[in-house]
Amino acid sequence: MNKPVLIQAMLCLVLNSSQAQSFTEKISKTYSFEKKGSQNAVMVFNINGNVTIEGTSGDQVLVEVEKTIRGKTDARLALGKEKIQLGVMDLADTLILYVKGTGAEFSRNSKRKGPEAGGWGYQWERNWNGNNDNDNEDDRDEFEYTLNFKIKIPSSVHIMASTINNGDVVVSGTRGLVQTRNVNGHIRIKDITGGTLAHTINGNVDIDYASNPKQDCRYYTLNGDIHVYFPTTVSGSMAFKSFNGDLYTNIEPLTPLPAVVTKKESEKGIKLKVEKERFRMRGDGPLLDVETFNGDAYLKEMINK
Repeated sequence: MNKPVLIQAMLCLVLNSSQAQSFTEKISKTYSFEKKGSQNAVMVFNINGNVTIEGTSGDQVLVEVEKTIRGKTDARLALGKEKIQLGVMDLADTLILYVKGTGAEFSRNSKRKGPEAGGWGYQWERNWNGNNDNDNEDDRDEFEYTLNFKIKIPSSVHIMASTINNGDVVVSGTRGLVQTRNVNGHIRIKDITGGTLAHTINGNVDIDYASNPKQDCRYYTLNGDIHVYFPTTVSGSMAFKSFNGDLYTNIEPLTPLPAVVTKKESEKGIKLKVEKERFRMRGDGPLLDVETFNGDAYLKEMINK
């Protein structure tokens, strides 16, 4: 009769002995653009954790980062505390924030895909090939880390913000361009006015505009839904594509446009591909490019609730 209790006690002992120790540190920094202008931008490249950015009426960039390290031994915890740091690049008109000590070099590479990031990013393949130097030594199996960014910026500053695991990208109150990327998490944007790129793999895209964007926008999720709300009537064009999803909207009139067909020559002949469904929304305006794979898209004019 006591065997189940004994087994449960032994399991608890094993679990407790394998639990990681943790260390949390709060980092606060203040930055000013040396070269102030309409092209000022803040770029955030997180890996594990949230990125939250808020536009303000101030003229400084206020950065708060909560860094948490977890390791199963004192030595591993100490190694994580030493290695994982806030990386900063001040380019006079652009501020870049990233995670330093991950085992991958953070740099600019003209061959890297994704022009919205300007070629900046992590080069994980270098340490996979054994070409890393001592500063980039791969200790990722020794400890776990999470960085949660909370950033306040002048509202006119452009944004490029991304994370990969265990976090969402949240942006509010800005008037510049907003470019956001995530892999395992949501994108939540509200009270903005600028052109928008919102791209995630496993998560939803939720956007609530303060005024309709005047620049082209792209909204994408692989496994999730897209919700975009506009305060007034929308003009321009819309493109939609989904494998297992539908488009729901109260935007009227919505006039179908001729299909766009691309041609590509191959050994078998000319390959034809029909691109996304396209629609005209009233008059001239930006393109709203909407795409899901497993999920629906909802675009709504709030004036027509």
